[in-house]
Amino acid sequence: MLNTDKRKYVDTLVNNFWKLGYMTVKRRFGTYLPEPEKVGGFDVDIIARQKDTYAIGVTLSDDELNNPKLLEKITFLATRHTKFSNKKVLLFLGIPSKQFKKIKLLIEELSDEVKKSIKIISIAETAIPSINKTKNKKEEILFT
Repeated sequence: MLNTDKRKYVDTLVNNFWKLGYMTVKRRFGTYLPEPEKVGGFDVDIIARQKDTYAIGVTLSDDELNNPKLLEKITFLATRHTKFSNKKVLLFLGIPSKQFKKIKLLIEELSDEVKKSIKIISIAETAIPSINKTKNKKEEILFT
């Protein structure tokens, strides 16, 4: 995956965090926020917070979905707890929309306790056309 694609995926995942009411604490490819540290040796794209609930965001490319150690990574990240309050940390997986069914099948193999901590977010790979571009370009003159 190219760096620009990864950046777009992270931006889309951040937008989904915002829609769900999370505040981004750390993010990869950000301008003003620091990059998150590795969690247990695994790269993390976003760390977000909603009141006293934390969440981890990870975007997965097609290459990463074919990795045989993917379930180990997902299980490890989905079973994290906060340091002092020992609350569960949610794991958000940003997946390309064409790979959504594949990841759903992989997640079904995990235990119920781990599945509760995972949210899958489908990331559209094509840009949604703007309404302004589809409008008629001819402008009517109202006043002369």
